[in-house]
Amino acid sequence: MDVMKRMKIWNVVLGTYLLCYIFRTLEYFVLRTDQTWVGEAIVHKVLGIVILFGVSACMKITVTQMGFVKEKAFCDLVKGLAFGCSVFVLAYGVEIMIAVSQGSFSSLQLYVSTYAISQNTGYRTEFLFFLICIIGNIVNVIMEEGIFRGLFTKLLEQKHSFVVSAMISSCLFGFWHMIGPVRNYVDETMSMNGMIANIAMLVITSTLVGFKFAMLTKMTGSLYMAMGDHFVNNTIVNLLHVVSDTGADEMMVVRVAIAQSVSFILVLLCYIRRCRKTL
Repeated sequence: MDVMKRMKIWNVVLGTYLLCYIFRTLEYFVLRTDQTWVGEAIVHKVLGIVILFGVSACMKITVTQMGFVKEKAFCDLVKGLAFGCSVFVLAYGVEIMIAVSQGSFSSLQLYVSTYAISQNTGYRTEFLFFLICIIGNIVNVIMEEGIFRGLFTKLLEQKHSFVVSAMISSCLFGFWHMIGPVRNYVDETMSMNGMIANIAMLVITSTLVGFKFAMLTKMTGSLYMAMGDHFVNNTIVNLLHVVSDTGADEMMVVRVAIAQSVSFILVLLCYIRRCRKTL
């Protein structure tokens, strides 16, 4: 019976993941919403939220059990936003200092762009596009945190430890992000070697970031701090840009690497300290 339950949990997790991935693939390769004036691949994320609450209802997992805890929402959300902003202040500062030392720094500019793997594209300053960017990222964090840190981790923890459950859901989260380079290769805007390198980079970094979000969720008992941090991670690189004499966001990879590395180390240290206190 235990084996049957374990198989059922894995079937639900992998089945949900596959269904969400099918919708993600259709949007990236057919609808291509992120390449339109919308600038966001939002359709599969809205459908993902529907799938999230449909599957959780079928599995008798409440929204509170998944981490959507009303009592902690505002406080944890503010903590997540503040944490995300603080590490990016450091990351932007380092990037600007590097640009200044090279004599190429021009300015910081606020406008809406579309995320690209190595450098953002587009330049929109109308209020509508700021609104679309913010709404799109709110939908994104609800869907991804709800699916990966809420539903998947809660299901897997029925049969595995938190660390194992978080590692599995984080690996799935990592492979969730490989579709961009694949599309670029299919569209012949990226070489095979470039695709492989970018997939490796995205899968590894997204897996580590996903594990960081899982630790935040475990420590706070809700999804909201992870959602706040996730929102900042996704939004700030599309809104605040470092402009040099030769272009914008030329060292974006460095900026993101600094922010994510520092935040991951800080959260990991806090999680280890918390674990030691409970022993």
